[in-house]
Amino acid sequence: MSTREQDHPGINLEHGDAVERRHAQTTMFGFWVFLMSDAVLFALLFATYGVMLRGTAGGPGPRQLFHLPAALLETVVLLTSSFTFGMASLALKYSSRRAYQVFLLALTLVLGLTFLGLELHDFRGMLAQGASPQRSGYLSALYTLLSVHGLHVLVGSIWIVVMMVQLIVFGDAPAVKMRVLRLGLFWHFLDIVWVVIFTVVYLQGLVR
Repeated sequence: MSTREQDHPGINLEHGDAVERRHAQTTMFGFWVFLMSDAVLFALLFATYGVMLRGTAGGPGPRQLFHLPAALLETVVLLTSSFTFGMASLALKYSSRRAYQVFLLALTLVLGLTFLGLELHDFRGMLAQGASPQRSGYLSALYTLLSVHGLHVLVGSIWIVVMMVQLIVFGDAPAVKMRVLRLGLFWHFLDIVWVVIFTVVYLQGLVR
């Protein structure tokens, strides 16, 4: 493996000179800072949710609202999307056919949108039970946590569309690879956050 490939072992960027490699390292560092700040945001939302667990104001709580099979399906769909994105990254790393790279990103996009559709279905079910965000502090915290995560998934899905277009137009240019690498970090981060949501919100809520 060449020195250029060792600079970014996840995806072979093959930058032409030290200035470009330095720029890539600085960009990745900045993106990690962004992810850490995003992690702080979710930590605050989790803390708020924990504080408001008993603030149901006589309204429905976790046992009345959650259905474990539905939450488990959402988890499987999102984790599968993480796997397909990983396959897309490997395809880009080893210079597979462009159509295959785009196909894997498109499959990831479909899974991400499926997750959003399932989550919106859950929201409609909760609203049908009278569990609107203004009903109690607990429900406000719950909707905020799930909606912020869903918004991130939506942004990631739009980003996937943009990267599919760039792969078709520009191919596997170093700049495109860098963007896919950052998108991969963002997408896998959302999967990790969802695993925490599934554990803290759904599993613990149903056993309380």
